[in-house]
Amino acid sequence: MTSPTTTATLSRRRCGLSTMHNCDIGDHPGVPDMTRDLNRQAVLVDPVELHDLVQNGQDPLLLDVRWALGDPNGRDHYLAGHIPGAVYVDLDTELAAPPGGTAGRHPLPDTADLQTAARRWGVTAQRPIVVYDDNGGTAAARAWWLLRWAGHPDVRILDGALGAWRANGFPLSTGDEVPEPGDVVLTAGHLPTLTADDAAALPDKGVLLDARAAERYRGEVEPVDPRAGHIPGARSAPTTGNLRDGAFLPTAELGEKFGDLQGSDVGVYCGSGVTAAHEIAALAVVGIDAALYPGSWSAWSSDPDRPVAVD
Repeated sequence: MTSPTTTATLSRRRCGLSTMHNCDIGDHPGVPDMTRDLNRQAVLVDPVELHDLVQNGQDPLLLDVRWALGDPNGRDHYLAGHIPGAVYVDLDTELAAPPGGTAGRHPLPDTADLQTAARRWGVTAQRPIVVYDDNGGTAAARAWWLLRWAGHPDVRILDGALGAWRANGFPLSTGDEVPEPGDVVLTAGHLPTLTADDAAALPDKGVLLDARAAERYRGEVEPVDPRAGHIPGARSAPTTGNLRDGAFLPTAELGEKFGDLQGSDVGVYCGSGVTAAHEIAALAVVGIDAALYPGSWSAWSSDPDRPVAVD
């Protein structure tokens, strides 16, 4: 698997090459701590920092990715109240191709279709992007991963999601936002992915993480997909365990949780490739690169030739 973001790149981004980052490396003599901080700040932005950026005229493009399994009303939630200037993004139709067969419930969109949607949102190569939802970033992470996979250099997730923005007393807007069209050029493959065969083979040489709820992993329940259980050899690591009160765990705690994965080939899947992106973000916070199996369990369980394990 490739390493899409090196420490050197993070250092350059943190020290002025991105409009959202600005520092002097010389002020940080503790290199390991600095690297850990850079990793987190390359992935996440806290609401106070975001508010300050907006107030100071350093406006990132804000994308509202309100979505939850079983809740088709994301746009209505957005219209009722969103961060000022944020553009609504529909996960089902804009961050995924139509579902079907062994492609899974949220196949990766065609790059040309994603580019068309991104331009409609106002995406340019130069303007940083912040994505958020109202569920700990578990849906917004799909936009974070997908835009980075397609080559955008500067995308971050709002840590704590919309709840943290509200908790700080920051304003909300209602109604729709219609941005100036963007001109971004997107190309596929800037982050690693797994095929079903790759996912099947990975436990023998690396670590395959299942980001779904533990009871789905164990095969006790399966609310949406054809079969219950997990990919043989996968390790249960629910995405919700990376959050506390809707925000990502402190970096040190994430480091303890994933410390044994350092130096391993790591892949992640979930139900349909959405919350697995959130797990990849949590891993990136502690400097671990991971590949996404986009079809995830919805694709695997739809193929009768694929084995299923239950614990």
